[in-house]
Amino acid sequence: MRTKFFLSIALAFVVVYTKASDDKNVAASLKTVTVYKSGAELQHQFSATLKQGNNELLVDGISSNIDINSIQLKSPSAVTVMGIEFSNNYMVSTEKSVKEKMLDDSLQVIDKERDKITISIKNTNDLMEVLKANRDIKGTQTGLSVAELIKLMDYYKMKQLELQNDLSVFNEKKKKLDALYSKIRNQIIEEESKNIITSGRLTMQFSAAMAGKYDFVVSYVSPNAYWIPFYDVKMESVTAPLKIIYRAKIFQTTGIDWKQVKLSLSNSVPSQWGNAPTVQSWYLGYINPINAMNKTLAVNNALQGRVAGLQVRGDASLDEVVVIGYGTQKKKDITGSVSEVKDEDYKPSKPIYVVNGSIMEEQEFQKINPSSIKKMEVLKDKTATNIYGARASAGAIVVTLKDGLEDYVSVTDNTLNLSFDIDLPYDVPTNGKAQTATLQTLDVPAFYKNYSVPKLDKDAYLLAAVPNWEKLNLLPGDANIIVEGTYVGKSFIDPNTTTDSLNLTLGKDKRVVIKRDKITDYSSVKFLGSNKLQKFTYEITIKNNKKDAVNLLLKDQYPLSTNKEIEVELIDNGGAEVNKDLGILNWQLTLAAGENRKIRFTYTVKYPKDKTLNL
Repeated sequence: MRTKFFLSIALAFVVVYTKASDDKNVAASLKTVTVYKSGAELQHQFSATLKQGNNELLVDGISSNIDINSIQLKSPSAVTVMGIEFSNNYMVSTEKSVKEKMLDDSLQVIDKERDKITISIKNTNDLMEVLKANRDIKGTQTGLSVAELIKLMDYYKMKQLELQNDLSVFNEKKKKLDALYSKIRNQIIEEESKNIITSGRLTMQFSAAMAGKYDFVVSYVSPNAYWIPFYDVKMESVTAPLKIIYRAKIFQTTGIDWKQVKLSLSNSVPSQWGNAPTVQSWYLGYINPINAMNKTLAVNNALQGRVAGLQVRGDASLDEVVVIGYGTQKKKDITGSVSEVKDEDYKPSKPIYVVNGSIMEEQEFQKINPSSIKKMEVLKDKTATNIYGARASAGAIVVTLKDGLEDYVSVTDNTLNLSFDIDLPYDVPTNGKAQTATLQTLDVPAFYKNYSVPKLDKDAYLLAAVPNWEKLNLLPGDANIIVEGTYVGKSFIDPNTTTDSLNLTLGKDKRVVIKRDKITDYSSVKFLGSNKLQKFTYEITIKNNKKDAVNLLLKDQYPLSTNKEIEVELIDNGGAEVNKDLGILNWQLTLAAGENRKIRFTYTVKYPKDKTLNL
C-alpha cells in the first residue's frame, strides 16, 4: 500500500512538473556551430511571448555540458536580461527512431522463435529419456522370439535416430537465431547511443517594456566536440602537379544532435586564459637537490591531475559564391551542327543557358539553387556563336555547378585563426563517432626528388617539395599517400616550418638502389705515441633503375669532437657540401636513367689509446 502511495505521488509530481514547465518552456533551435580543435561554439535561436514586466523562461534543447562563462544572449532592445542559470533536464522524453522500432519488432519475432525452438528441444530430450528408460526388455511372460526382438531393436534404432536428427536441426536453428539476435541487439545498442537521455536547460529572467513576441539568439561553448585534419596526397607522375585532398574528422558528444546546421571549422582553441608573459629579474642561488626534487614531483602530480581525461582533437560553411567570371571556354559538342541552323533563320532574343555542358531552358535554370552555382560565364557575340552556333546569337550564359562538398567550402583567414565554412546544411549525431568532410581539393606544383641517408636507412625516399605552401592553409595532420593510384602508406604533414619549401614524404622508391660500405683497404689504425689514429673510408653506391633521370639529395656525416683530447679531421669530402657545425655531408646529384655512381669520403679520429670511443 505504501509503495503504491509513493508511486502515485511521484507520478503526480511528474504530471504537475511537466504541465507547469510547459507553460513557460521554449525550445531552442540549433542553427550554427563553430567547431574548434578543442570544443565548439553552438548558436541557437528561439522565440517567446513575454508579458509586460518580469518574465521567466525555461529554454530547452541546450547541450548538457557547457562552459557557463561563455553564454551570450542577444535580445531585442525592449527586453532586459536580468539573469541566466544553467541546469540539466533529466525529464527529457526520448522517442525511438523508425529504425529502432523496426529492430525492436524484429527482436521480438526472433525471441518468440527462440522460445518455440527451446520448447521443441526440451520435448525431444524428454522423448529420448523415455526411450532410454524403456529400452530394457522386462516382463513375467516367456521371452520374446528372435523376430520380435529384431523388430523391437529396429524400432528403437529408428526412433532414436529420428529424435537425434530432430534435436540436431533444432540446435542448428537455435544457433542461427542466437547469432541473429545478438547482431540485432548490438545494432539496437548502436542506435541507442545516438539518442539523447539528458538535455541542458537555461533558466532566464527577463524584464519586458511591453508585451509581445520576441526573438532571441543564445550562444555558448561546449567542450564535448573537436575536429582533426587529415589529408589524401596523390601523385600521378613526377611531371604532374601534386593533388592534396584536405579532409576533416568531426566528433561531438554535446548531448544534442546537430541537424541541418551551418557548420564552420576553426583551428583556434576557445576558453584560453592568461596574459602575455612579462620578464622578471633572474637571481642566481644555490639549489637544495631534495627541495628541487620535491617541487618537480609536486608539479608533475598537479599536471597529471589536470590533464587526465582531456581530449584535444579535431568541417566548414560558405557564405560567398562567385557568380560571374570571364575566361576562355572549351568547345563542346551539342546536338546538331552549326551548318544546320542559319543565322538569318534563327535569331533568338534571349541568351541560352548552358549548364555543365548541356543547353537548358530558362524555366529549368531558374529552379537551380543559386548556392549550387560554382561559376557563371557570360559569352557574347561571336564568342558565343563560335561555340554554340546561331542559337547563341543573343549570347550564352555558361554555368558550372558545384560538384563535391569542397565546392561548398570557403576559407576565411582571420586575425588570430583560420576557419573553413561549409555552405551546405550538415548533420553530426551526438555519438562520438567521426563524421568526415572534404574541405578542399588542391592541385599544387611540386618539385620531386629522392632523398636518402644510407647510414640510417638503406632505402631512398621520394619527396615532393611544395613551394609557396603558406598559401595552402595547411594544418598539422596525418596523410594517406597514394602514388600512381596505389596506396603506399601514411605520412605526416607538418606546416610548422620556416623552410622555403614544404617537403612531403611520398614513400620508399625501390627503383633507386643505394648501398653504403666501409672500405677496409682504405681504412687503418695507427699508434702515435700515446695516441691512437683511426682512418675511416666509406663508399656509397647509387644505381638508378628508372627510365628517367632522378634528382637525389644524399646525406651522410662524420663525427664531431667536444673534447680537446679527441681530434677529428675530414680528409676527403667526396665532393659534398660540408656543414662543419653539424658534421653533415650533402650531395645534390642528378643520375641519368640506368646510371651507376660511386662516392667516397674519408675522415680520421685521433684520441688517447687507453680510451674507448663510440666509433
